[in-house]
Amino acid sequence: MSRPLHRGVSGGGRLSGNIQDFLEDSQMKIKVKSEKDDYDKSRLSPDHLSSWNPFNFLYSINSSSKQGVSENGFVVPAPFSPVTSRKRYKLTLFLLKFSLFVIVILALTGSFWWTISLTTASRGHMFRGYRRLQEQLVSDLWDIGELSLGAARMKEPEFCSLESENHVPCFNITENLQLGFTKGQEHDRYCGPTSKQNCLVLAPLRYKIPHRWPTGRDVIWIDNVKINAQQVLSSGSLTKRMMLLDEDQISFSFASSMIDDNIEDYSHQIAEMIGVRNESYLVQAGVRTILDIGCGFGSLGAHLFTKQLLTMCIANYEASGSQVEITLERGLPAMVASLTSKRLPFPSLSFDMVHSAWDGIDWNHKDGIHLIEVDRVLRPGGYFVWTSPIANTPASARNKDNLKRWDFVRNFAKDLCWDLLSQQDKTVVWKKPSNKDCYASRKHGIGPLVCKEGRDVESPYYHPPEPCIGGTHSRRWIPIEKRPTWPSRVTLSSKELEVHGMLSDDLVEDDLNWKSALRNYWSLLSPLIFSDHPKRPGIEDPSPPYNMVRNVLDMNAHFGGFNSALLEAGKSVWVMNVVPTSGPNHLPLILDRGFLGVLHDWCEAFPTYPRTYDLVHAEGFLSLETVKQRRCSLLDVFFEIDRILRPEGWLILRDTASLIETARTITARLRWEARVVEIESNSDEKLLVCQKPFMRRRSKPS
Repeated sequence: MSRPLHRGVSGGGRLSGNIQDFLEDSQMKIKVKSEKDDYDKSRLSPDHLSSWNPFNFLYSINSSSKQGVSENGFVVPAPFSPVTSRKRYKLTLFLLKFSLFVIVILALTGSFWWTISLTTASRGHMFRGYRRLQEQLVSDLWDIGELSLGAARMKEPEFCSLESENHVPCFNITENLQLGFTKGQEHDRYCGPTSKQNCLVLAPLRYKIPHRWPTGRDVIWIDNVKINAQQVLSSGSLTKRMMLLDEDQISFSFASSMIDDNIEDYSHQIAEMIGVRNESYLVQAGVRTILDIGCGFGSLGAHLFTKQLLTMCIANYEASGSQVEITLERGLPAMVASLTSKRLPFPSLSFDMVHSAWDGIDWNHKDGIHLIEVDRVLRPGGYFVWTSPIANTPASARNKDNLKRWDFVRNFAKDLCWDLLSQQDKTVVWKKPSNKDCYASRKHGIGPLVCKEGRDVESPYYHPPEPCIGGTHSRRWIPIEKRPTWPSRVTLSSKELEVHGMLSDDLVEDDLNWKSALRNYWSLLSPLIFSDHPKRPGIEDPSPPYNMVRNVLDMNAHFGGFNSALLEAGKSVWVMNVVPTSGPNHLPLILDRGFLGVLHDWCEAFPTYPRTYDLVHAEGFLSLETVKQRRCSLLDVFFEIDRILRPEGWLILRDTASLIETARTITARLRWEARVVEIESNSDEKLLVCQKPFMRRRSKPS
């Protein structure tokens, strides 16, 4: 029996075998599929086409003597006389027209009698049958399209260049500077035709499988991220001084200096400034999700995670020493994003707290547009925590420029109706108003106006910033102190669900379905992950999957049910819930449940570094993408999945049987190991469970 798929142990991995070495029960399927593919290819060969061509007799005369064979092996007819050619052409055209006429008559007659025979009871079966035919057609058209592109497209995909090892497409600073983007706009996201990356990104030469959680939170392999020892030792930012270099590893300590004090004292200080005893009570104050702008390397989020708080780190793209890359390597939520000239891909009223410490952002530039964006994503009653050397301290007062910038931030916050709760040293805490009365009571001409309803877009997708206060027209304007605290927030109240057009029973049913699906997923993954786990007498097997999965991305998150099921099952994971721009926008609902998520167009690169997720999940995603008129192919999407998956990471797809077969063909081209699994309760759908192989860049021979 061949060895099943497995996840490598910490400290290294091994190259997986080919598709046939996956599992015994998949060997037969792949063999059958391979034979079917060979048969299909033979059917499309010129020799075979000539054998079943109904008009073959027209060309059979003297074929043996008048046909030659070209260098590539295809049959080439010899020249023939113009008169004979015209006669054959007319006869062929007549037969084609006559055949089409007969086919149309038969089709109309059959359709007429079929329509008469329909009954009300059979219409449901008809619709499902029509849907299966439609999806099979999409799958067949995909296969035909691939074949029509010729051998050039059917060859195995190439490996990306060394420059792509840590590159994030759509964030090309050099190219942006050449195009004339300056003053911070070079850090923005621009997804043009040149940003597509149709190749496989190899892991670095000395890449190792990350440590398991929670060890991986505090220790990472230095060769897994693009940062060298000199950068670690010379890191001058106080938010980055938490790294300690230990041979080939980087360790992070909560006791290290962040802001003149350790991280625990800093978070304790923030809690006291808000008015609660310590950070453990922030949940009771209505805080669950936090947006951390310029997060250093995620140490604040790592500490607050133990207090049931989710922190999303965002920072600019950095070619080396990236805050986002290292934060994700530690198993913490992060994504590349910039406040420079576009709105963030989050709905209005998304976070309970926004934190920014030593971020380098010029908050006083562009008439306070960055503070307006912070206000937009902040929920009513939420907190803005800002730590900066320009805060009103004796040191900053001696610097006129710093004092001017501080006065602007303080006055603009007042114009936004923020309440200054407290200030201690370099840290200031403001609270956004819980009601909208303040906006109307401001003096005319003071501060930014409230956005008009037409301009108050709830879920902008990288739109230009609006110089007005957003979110005030949203039905989701509910103060955090009136929302259920975590974990009760997961279910939402009937009043909140009504805002999203849902009933409580609908959400409960969706969660129950996902709990059942998750049990099935784990029953499949567990034996694969632990296939090489030695069973010793007196030693129990670790609870699957023994924290081998930490960073999870759901490509089509729906209502966040997969995230909810993972939490209910006690899995030590966090989920990036992605809502495709091609489908219905349930992201506000997902965020209101206390989860993290983002809008995304899957024809573009996801704003993350290569090798950052352990598990990618997608239910119904293929059906959603094939229905839309897309500017990219499924192969393009799978290249992107391969880029963001860690070596030996997992992909779980659930979709219609025909689309799953198409996906399986693509994964074979990507050298993934794949298994198609039948779903007993639903014959129309199948599962595709894949594992990305561990392929590293080889060293050049000396």
